[in-house]
Amino acid sequence: MADPMPAPQLPIFNLQAYSPAEIKEAVEKVGVKKANLPFLVSFMLAVVAGGGIGFGALYYTIVASDPTLSFAAARVGGGLVFSLGLMLVLVGGAELFTGNNLIVMAWASRKVSTRTMLSNWAIVYAGNFFGALGLVFLVYYSHHLDMNEGRIGLSVLTTAVSKIRPDGTTLFVKGILCNILVCAAVWLAYAGRTVTDKVVAVILPLSAFIAAGFEHCVANMYFLPLAWLLVQTGHAPANFDASLITISGIAHNLVPVTLGNIVGGAGFVGVVYWSIYRVTFGKSR
Repeated sequence: MADPMPAPQLPIFNLQAYSPAEIKEAVEKVGVKKANLPFLVSFMLAVVAGGGIGFGALYYTIVASDPTLSFAAARVGGGLVFSLGLMLVLVGGAELFTGNNLIVMAWASRKVSTRTMLSNWAIVYAGNFFGALGLVFLVYYSHHLDMNEGRIGLSVLTTAVSKIRPDGTTLFVKGILCNILVCAAVWLAYAGRTVTDKVVAVILPLSAFIAAGFEHCVANMYFLPLAWLLVQTGHAPANFDASLITISGIAHNLVPVTLGNIVGGAGFVGVVYWSIYRVTFGKSR
């Protein structure tokens, strides 16, 4: 009699989170892949990410425009819904400048050159800006800002002024604190094995940076140009002081915030975690 057919091997599902040392290896591996993507692929994925973060900012504005909410409820609620942006990036697959600051870990392990890393950051930053601007025009012409008796548009204007008013040093520090939390969210998402894991990992760090009023350069690529467009087209209320919402005002925010995001993400998260876990799996880096 012939031997019976062996029973098929069922896949083994492991729901245990990856360890920090394993996360470090994964971040480096993905960093090498990201840094070496062809230009057009990297740019298009960055456009997607710029739009994705913009959708998170749009969602935040809906909550922030409700005058019946308390300060804490508006900030925390707005932060929770803003998390949509990073979910779209991480789960959907896209290239986000602030998250790509973690490529510094692959650079520190000499797997990526300085030129390659900086080139990736420049391409992705430009793509994020392009994607955010694309969403700005779509949102403007959809008349979404007229909802809630125009309070959504007013919320965009108020948010923009609050982002431009602080001095450069304050914006730089807010940028550092923001990307510590954003890159911490990305780091935690790498620990997950399922979509649910990644979504849960993202929510609290993202909502914390929004609730605390920290500054994210890609989110500001949506907020600030949209506010500027409202001012230029005469949609700012007559009694609203929009004098700060200018091209130079936008640059006043984006330059120090971008630099702060780099320091926070690449320095305070990437370099710190690389230094801690550079000896992994018994091999010295």
